[in-house]
Amino acid sequence: MSVVTQRETSRHTHTVIFLHGRDSDAQEFADEFFESEASEPAGRPRTLPDLFPGVRWVFPTAPALYSKRFDTTISQWFDIWSVEDPEQQVEIQMDGLKQSVAALLEVIRAEEIHVPRQNIFLGGISQGFATALSTFFASGQGFAGLVGLCSWMPFANLLEDLGASSANDEQLSNAVHRLYSGQQSPEESPPPFLRSTPIFLGHSVDDDTVPIRNGRRMRDVLVRSLQLNAQLHEYADGGHWVNEPQGVDDIVEFLNFTM
Repeated sequence: MSVVTQRETSRHTHTVIFLHGRDSDAQEFADEFFESEASEPAGRPRTLPDLFPGVRWVFPTAPALYSKRFDTTISQWFDIWSVEDPEQQVEIQMDGLKQSVAALLEVIRAEEIHVPRQNIFLGGISQGFATALSTFFASGQGFAGLVGLCSWMPFANLLEDLGASSANDEQLSNAVHRLYSGQQSPEESPPPFLRSTPIFLGHSVDDDTVPIRNGRRMRDVLVRSLQLNAQLHEYADGGHWVNEPQGVDDIVEFLNFTM
């Protein structure tokens, strides 16, 4: 998986691995993302690299996959389309998602050479965060935190059912791990969910690509079904993008608090 890296300008303390959305690429997303500014400090540079000089930003690029919906090949982490059989839909989506999760884990391991996993944030926008969150569930516990923008929860129905039917934390953790990793019986039982791992979610009410109800449902599944530490920040405007400057301010506050 190719990556675009915005290197730190002071001593490297943390890494943020951030995934772009469908039909984009790492360089395009990084350039636009770093144009967004916080409100402070006034009169001085206040993009995320300016405010966090010790952070290395890593932007992986999604593979080029055939899209059944659009009948063409586009940059996407996995394909999405509707079929009549829900079980078939899960199987089809999972195939591409599993490959992207495996590739993203390699990117994470490469960063762990430089900083420990507890100093690595994992995030993304739209389908990018859906993939990042799936990686966290597959075998990605131990992150400093997660940052998701304008996104949604893959397999939300199944997670709701798992949360309701699991007898204890270990059973729930194993079931979710199997769902997102595609493994029927992992060699080692994954650790229980690290409920202390903070999850930042940002979503604008006027997002016409991923409706705000999808973001709210993701928050509800994370908090109610899985009992994870997730907070959803809603904004009146911003579309399918990071709200500016309040949304950037909230990300800055989240990173400062969790570092």
